[in-house]
Amino acid sequence: MASGKIEPVGKRLLAWYDANARRLPWRMMPGSNERADPYRVWLSEIMLQQTTVAAVGPYFAAFTERWPTVGDLAAAEDADVLSAWAGLGYYARARNLIACAREVARRGSEFPDTEEGLRELPGVGAYTAAAIAAIAFGRHAVVVDANVERVVARLFAIEEPLPAAKPAIRAAMAEITPEYRAGDFAQAMMDLGATICTPRQPGCLLCPLSADCTARERGIAAELPKKTPRKPRPVRTGTAFWAERDGHVLLVKRPGKGMLAGMRALPDDGWAARRDGDGEPPFGAGWQPVDGAVSHGFTHFQLELSVREAEVGHGVDGVDGVDGVDGVDGVGGGEWWPVDRLDDAGLPTLFARAAQLVLKSR
Repeated sequence: MASGKIEPVGKRLLAWYDANARRLPWRMMPGSNERADPYRVWLSEIMLQQTTVAAVGPYFAAFTERWPTVGDLAAAEDADVLSAWAGLGYYARARNLIACAREVARRGSEFPDTEEGLRELPGVGAYTAAAIAAIAFGRHAVVVDANVERVVARLFAIEEPLPAAKPAIRAAMAEITPEYRAGDFAQAMMDLGATICTPRQPGCLLCPLSADCTARERGIAAELPKKTPRKPRPVRTGTAFWAERDGHVLLVKRPGKGMLAGMRALPDDGWAARRDGDGEPPFGAGWQPVDGAVSHGFTHFQLELSVREAEVGHGVDGVDGVDGVDGVDGVGGGEWWPVDRLDDAGLPTLFARAAQLVLKSR
């Protein structure tokens, strides 16, 4: 792209955005005299990491209704936040969300207004810091998400495969980001990638930047950005255990570190990213297999989870009381949860699907 076209790119894209910006619950629309709330911008950016806009919408609404300020979120119980997060996946983000809210509250409930300051907060990386700085504070920052990567790779016909192409894409984005309205420009690029410059069959005829797009000119827009083929993920196997008594199911709290840390879950057989589960139940009972299995993809592996169920009587293997099961080996800190209120337990998607398998088998 010729350097003389850089200024027109910014003007044309912002004019398009002014007329076509998506209405999102966390966004201040162009032309608004109100300043974006840094809390809402931060919350949306954390939720949107590796998650779609459509999926995030209901969660964002629920979070901001329950915890309308960063101080409210900072004061919340960890379990309540993790439960409200259930279904968004990547639970390390939820734990970082709690830690970040508390750090901001410690600082007087004011978010830093620079990329450097934002990077000091838990869970705020380079992209998120740039997005908050630009959108919430109007800073000149280079914001590059997956949609922006695609738009820029096509505009400049960057054919080096991702992730190796990331530095070149960032440099190109820096070249075209205007000094004015950097937040709107970043959001305009995101909207363009989400609605017109889509992964397959890009709508070049509708694109406000088509005249500047080198990939369109060369007829290779749909081929970009190129990606390095991923290695196949290993497949792990494991078993979850549904122990039921008097209309209650036994739930445990997972360890404070590792996958799904701190979440309520069904007991399992110790499966992990680098090993299969051993198939051993948490205590002796008349365990029976449930038809079917749950297939769930984690970042680095695929899990095939089978489920076994048992009716548990009072006094069996030390399982006593509805409020706790601390006397059972491997089930310390468990609780008996009403089956008809299981939706309120905030189970991670994996275990929610395992529970559905049991309930549908009846």
